[in-house]
Amino acid sequence: MDAFYASVAIRDRPELQDVPVVVGGGHRGVVLSANYPARRYGIRSGMSGVEARRLCPRLVAVAPDFDVLRPVSKAIMETFRQFTPVVEVMSLDEAFLDVRGATKLFGPPVLIAERIRARVRAEHGITCSVGIATAISVAKLASRRAKPDGVLVIAPEQFVEIVHPLDVGELYGVGEATRQRLHRLGLMTVGDVARIPVAELRRMLGGHLGGHLHTLAWGADRSELSPGGAGTFGFGEGVPEGSMGAQHTLGADTRDRDVLARELLRLSSRVAGRLRAAGKVGRTVAITIRWSDFRTIARSRTLPEPTDVTSDVYQAALLLLDEAFPLRSGVRLVGVRVEGLRPRLELGSRQLVIGERDPGWPDADRAVDRATDRFGSSAVRRGSLLR
Repeated sequence: MDAFYASVAIRDRPELQDVPVVVGGGHRGVVLSANYPARRYGIRSGMSGVEARRLCPRLVAVAPDFDVLRPVSKAIMETFRQFTPVVEVMSLDEAFLDVRGATKLFGPPVLIAERIRARVRAEHGITCSVGIATAISVAKLASRRAKPDGVLVIAPEQFVEIVHPLDVGELYGVGEATRQRLHRLGLMTVGDVARIPVAELRRMLGGHLGGHLHTLAWGADRSELSPGGAGTFGFGEGVPEGSMGAQHTLGADTRDRDVLARELLRLSSRVAGRLRAAGKVGRTVAITIRWSDFRTIARSRTLPEPTDVTSDVYQAALLLLDEAFPLRSGVRLVGVRVEGLRPRLELGSRQLVIGERDPGWPDADRAVDRATDRFGSSAVRRGSLLR
């Protein structure tokens, strides 16, 4: 994300859009994020608030609101997972995506990047930048150079031409202390490092650092991702299999319950279909409601039994929607999520209450799945979703 903390903090405050703004940096505090007008004064994350105000006396500082930031982050990560399940979350505002398996559905990586950026802009009112490459460190470098609000591809055959002339501090994970150390050794650019034999680099810098820098200087670090991540940092992310969800930004803000109910049905169908395809069931259904002013609430309900049945998910989501009435303002976005996932046992494993008749919805859902797998997602639809 582009200046994520700051972008979320000021997106609903038009009077601050062109003003230097930092998140954090209060009395003796450090800057967590600076918007781009503030960055033009040399203000950066990690800088003390005192130094930031010395560089820009008219700086506006706002406090971070993690009750807002975390739901936005989780929603953005879920958007990523609409394109690929292989998402390695690095922090609240950053993730790596492996899209090799998504190109048949969504087109080449550049088109996927633009579609993701458009979704994030439409649903959250903020921008993001994307770097595309075959290695993690190169994608990270490309995303930094694409900022703000851009896309940059660094293909393997372009790596030497684009990256080797750059300052060595541009390499992913090379901090200021390492940069200064390399400069003192006369290694000013990435190309300078690349031209030193790896054995010599290890002798100069130590075995681990020397070998690692040699790998980075040739763009040869890992290309495989580990789905999930960042849970240990307290960002609320974990393995993506722990929940599945979908959300949609409405064409116009609405208070109409029927419109919202139809959208919940559409989303419930999508989520339940993904559960069945993955062989999962879940017991907790949650909905997200984002108002027209971008404020967001989340509500959840735990079911008596885990399910992958569309009607079960939808009925729970509808009850949660009704709990939100009367609505405080127009609704901009709604989402449905099923949490607490576990592997689905064979059909017939659900325990029926004595005297209860199975209404047949599981069989109906699977018949729909077979039809849509063969003829496309629009082959069978619920009557209430037809115009």
